Amino acid sequence: MPRGYPASAGRSGAANSRPQEGRVLQTVLRAILDGFIRQPVRIVPVAFAAGILAATGLLMLPVAQADPGSTRFVDALFTATSAIAVTGLVTVDTPTHWSGFGEAVILGCMQLGGLGIMTTAAFLGMLVSRKLRLRSKLMTQAELHPSISLGDVRSVLRFAMLFTLVVEGTFAAILALRFHFAYDLGAGEATWHGVFHSVAAFNNAGFALYSDSIIGFATDPWISLPLAFGTVLGGLGIPVVYELLRRRSQLTWSLHTKMTLAGTAVLLFGGWLVLLALEWSNPGTFGQFAWHERFLPAFFQSAVLRTSGFNSIDVGQLNDDSLLVSMVLMFIGGGSASTAGGIKVTTFFMLMLVIWAEIRGERDASAFRRSLPMPVVREALTVALVYLALNVVAVMLMQRFEPDIMLAPIMFEVVSAAATVGQSTGITYDLGDPSKWLLAIVMYGGRIGPVLFATSLAMATRKRLYRYPETRPLVG
Repeated sequence: MPRGYPASAGRSGAANSRPQEGRVLQTVLRAILDGFIRQPVRIVPVAFAAGILAATGLLMLPVAQADPGSTRFVDALFTATSAIAVTGLVTVDTPTHWSGFGEAVILGCMQLGGLGIMTTAAFLGMLVSRKLRLRSKLMTQAELHPSISLGDVRSVLRFAMLFTLVVEGTFAAILALRFHFAYDLGAGEATWHGVFHSVAAFNNAGFALYSDSIIGFATDPWISLPLAFGTVLGGLGIPVVYELLRRRSQLTWSLHTKMTLAGTAVLLFGGWLVLLALEWSNPGTFGQFAWHERFLPAFFQSAVLRTSGFNSIDVGQLNDDSLLVSMVLMFIGGGSASTAGGIKVTTFFMLMLVIWAEIRGERDASAFRRSLPMPVVREALTVALVYLALNVVAVMLMQRFEPDIMLAPIMFEVVSAAATVGQSTGITYDLGDPSKWLLAIVMYGGRIGPVLFATSLAMATRKRLYRYPETRPLVG
């Protein structure tokens, strides 16, 4: 210590520095919190990541495993991510590897991931306090859909929970009765199977308590149709269903609702007919059934291909052209603000309308006598390109990690993960750890969405106060 200063002075300086450090840390934390409050969309990726880590910890517990101590961390993380991201891809056999507690954890993750962690937290908070705070409204609005006004958040939130319980409860009852009376399952086991598969269907997760998914029920309409309809309803999106029940007249439906319903119908029945035609005589898929039994499995595959990981046929036996059609359907996905993944139905049809307008030489793209604003078209193009980039990069990396696997199965697996579908040609069990980590990251990115992911990482939004001179480069 320098001469001329008492010893107490050094101690006093150190003591004074601690409050300053505390104030600096407090300022930093407050700045981060204020950033989340101003842009609530940023907290959604954090919430999903926290949910995945918590679920991983629960699945690592011995009580969650049928054979305690047999679960590796990467498999627990992969399963937790697949459940939270409502995908359905698995690296271990669900019915034999996990105990009843483990299956319950997976069910809870599917429900939380489907409804949305922030949506669920806001609803529980509303039940406790009977009042939804502005911060919770902003976070819930960010997760449901930006088009929902703050005044409607509370009513939409209640409707989402009630609608979920009614749909899942109805289909669970139908499935449980069928499992009990047609397949001789005990009352308790039949009820559990009904609840588990109903939740998996509505949340578009595709987890099954059978090693071959529902291949054993391919021609049973009392199993296939509830799962198919539950998947379609979950894939429409809460805003669409909410508007359908509030506004009975088609004249008052929003453009989003009209495009979602029209797009879903076209893809559902179009996919049904195309898959039926391509696989009609394939003995490994629809050709194994009598001619009049082939329609149901084809309809089921068309319904679940865009959003859910259930399968009533061996996907690995599909023809190459059917695999390509399946990848296109998975890439498109379901409705916005739904439990489905993909670029979303409205995004795909907006891009198709823009192309059609350009071919016809029209200045603006339109649908149902409404013009599509350019900012929305740019958003649709951005979402599609980001999803495409995610798939391309993931395919390239996975091809490096798995040089012994053909390109087509790898592409199918990556598209399925990115679109949070869960369909697989059967290679998931054989993947190495690097590929498992990669697919977990892809599922996470696919669930929160490229736009949401990019927005959560952006620290600020800039708006230029000037414009550069406009010019036209050559195209094509």
